[in-house]
Amino acid sequence: MFKKLFGKKEETKEVVLVAPLTGMATVLDNVDDPVFSQKMMGDGLAVEPTEGVVVSPVEGEIIQVFPTKHAVGIKAANGAEILLHIGLETVSMKGEGFTAHVREGDKVSAGDKLVTFDMAIVTEKAKSTVTPLVITNSDSMEIEILASGRVERGTTPFIKITAK
Repeated sequence: MFKKLFGKKEETKEVVLVAPLTGMATVLDNVDDPVFSQKMMGDGLAVEPTEGVVVSPVEGEIIQVFPTKHAVGIKAANGAEILLHIGLETVSMKGEGFTAHVREGDKVSAGDKLVTFDMAIVTEKAKSTVTPLVITNSDSMEIEILASGRVERGTTPFIKITAK
């Protein structure tokens, strides 16, 4: 009886991520970096952006903002750990051209602005602007890619993640 009154909150098993950027979605196999293309950090999807705005793909908590602001980690309600890595070889830019709009511990909703970046600076100083989204604990998740082609940040269904 008490369970019905004060029952355990229903556990979230499945979350649907929306596109974190506007641009063209591409499979990780096409990313020109073996760490991502060989899925060493986990499975996911990437976007070749057409603008420098990165939004949260899901409701969750910010678990990491890299000091160089080129990457953000988010934990979703189902336990999925999501890494957004803006551009390739952008860590060497030491934060130049990046502005973080969140901090560790912040709660975010899908579509909330995480990072803005200067496309021209990243294009000039980094290997690529392609931005992988990786589920770093994908071994304990089932991942279904939903997007292909053009995606809109904050609206286009991107990846479905189900906790095993």
